[in-house]
Amino acid sequence: MHASSKKQREIASRIDSDVAISKWKDWKWQIAHSIKDIDTFEEVLEITCPAEKRKGLEETISTFPMSITPYYLSLINVDDYENDPIFMQAFPSVNELHVERCDMEDPLAEESDSPVTGITHRYPDRVLFLVSNTCSMYCRHCTRKRKVGDVDYIPERETIQNGLDYIREHPEIRDVLLSGGDPLMLPDEYLDWILTELRAIPHVEVIRIGTRMPVVLPYRITDELVAMLKKHHPLWVNTQFNHPKEITASSTEAIRKLADAGIPLGNQSVLLANVNDCPRIMKRLVQKLVMIRVRPYYLYQCDLSEGLSHFRTSVRKGIEIMENLIGHTSGFAVPTYVIDAPRGGGKIPIMPTYVISWSSNKVILRNYEGVITAYTEPDDYKPIYCDRNCETCALQLKLDSADESKAVGIAALLSDYDSTISLVPQDTERLDRRNGE
Repeated sequence: MHASSKKQREIASRIDSDVAISKWKDWKWQIAHSIKDIDTFEEVLEITCPAEKRKGLEETISTFPMSITPYYLSLINVDDYENDPIFMQAFPSVNELHVERCDMEDPLAEESDSPVTGITHRYPDRVLFLVSNTCSMYCRHCTRKRKVGDVDYIPERETIQNGLDYIREHPEIRDVLLSGGDPLMLPDEYLDWILTELRAIPHVEVIRIGTRMPVVLPYRITDELVAMLKKHHPLWVNTQFNHPKEITASSTEAIRKLADAGIPLGNQSVLLANVNDCPRIMKRLVQKLVMIRVRPYYLYQCDLSEGLSHFRTSVRKGIEIMENLIGHTSGFAVPTYVIDAPRGGGKIPIMPTYVISWSSNKVILRNYEGVITAYTEPDDYKPIYCDRNCETCALQLKLDSADESKAVGIAALLSDYDSTISLVPQDTERLDRRNGE
């Protein structure tokens, strides 16, 4: 018997002495038997948490609930569990009760950018649609710890309908990301209804689902679920593998089902201290991801959510990891390292500096090896100055249903049709003085 199968059988029997091992791959059994308290955790893994930490751990769970699927629990190395990357992502820490001055309950200002409950409309052409606030496992580094596990936040059908109505009423929305919680916690029929309603909206071109099920509960990816999802193309799925150890035979099979159904797959890792903040770990992770047909999409700097300070690394560590990926492995295996800016600023790419200098006709660049080179720019390039009058443009700009909108931010500064020459923060002392306030 394979070692992992033997371990799973042992864990299953400790959870439910009457259960057959066939039940192990029943995702509903896994949900029903999620580990939610320290006593059960100790009993199932046959370990004992230090007594001096017990009170603090109980306090943590009372504030931020614990829920670990038996499958994900089975990946923990009990011989060195306190340093295990699975354990650290799943098991509570007293450090979660420590709130730094910079920590925020809603660091990404999702509530502030929410025109109706469940919708966050931050970017011009896309929205975040929170359709579930329950997860199969509560990740300790979750940026939405304020919501996860709170029954008051579980969206009702009326709330979902209001979100759908908002999307219908805003034709600029072409991309909808379903998130939560985890959308795949919804029954197949209910999720099918949401996807059907979205697909019926003419201006919705792309639907995405953000889920961690392939990582923490791969058995949720059933043949029935995949058959339902196939009906709603173009559909994309983004998941979150944070460590190579999470890529198992079961998670690989779940990914295979989705990929074979023609669903493009992306991965959004979070950079976590003492979990994956190592160039070798991240390089192996992205390489294993592309082997199972998952494209590394983002590497997130850990957000400023309350209780996550022990997970946050320095930005320079992220840059070091990117230096060890770019040029050192396949380009399509390199994610974009981003900081999701506090207060709703959106994702800001953070990259090593490759432009060393610039003159009127040359750009001085360096590569991953440190080679410095010059790229000569064309002397006779005549840029097309854009007045946003696309009807008279000489370029072959034939865009069906293109709705040209006014540029904002840096794009407005770069444009030729807008008179904006500077972006000035509001409510500064200087502006107050200028306005006589």
